[in-house]
Amino acid sequence: MSSILSAAAWEAMYAPYDLPTYQSVLELLHPDDVVLDIGAGDLRLSRQMALITRKVYAVEMNASVLDQASASHDPLPAHLIPICADARTFDFPSDTTVGVLMMRHCIHFDLYFEKLRDVGARRLITNARWRMGVEVVNLQVDRIFFSDADMGWYACLCGATGFKAGSAEQWSVEKDKVIQEVVDCPHCKRV
Repeated sequence: MSSILSAAAWEAMYAPYDLPTYQSVLELLHPDDVVLDIGAGDLRLSRQMALITRKVYAVEMNASVLDQASASHDPLPAHLIPICADARTFDFPSDTTVGVLMMRHCIHFDLYFEKLRDVGARRLITNARWRMGVEVVNLQVDRIFFSDADMGWYACLCGATGFKAGSAEQWSVEKDKVIQEVVDCPHCKRV
């Protein structure tokens, strides 16, 4: 048996997500949102998002997955636009207000973050940083340098997350609830 997975096997292992995860995403959307679904896969989440938002661009680079998804269900909602492209090089639509990146194995978080911010998107709904649960990342908030961050949890623009150590005297219950948005963390230097 080969240790290299086919595209279909990879897709089956890492997508789609379960209904509670999809529901978490849907609860974070607003009727006026224009969504860019990065790595849309089988369009199951994109279809649901299109029912509650103004428009959904569903970007998927695997043409066979996208073709199968478009052909195997009821007609696509009118404002769901499937796009077969590599999101790393695809020009994000300028009317995008929120990105959705449901990809725990994502290694291009910083690229998608910057591209979304460049087109004026305000939020990114994702599981790519913490690799569990769903979070909303404010794309407009300024990041601080990791070296200037206090002791506690951090999430870096590169996609890394972790805990910055410090003395026990510095720690508090309140600090445990805060995630510092940083740049230039120790993981950035390894890339």
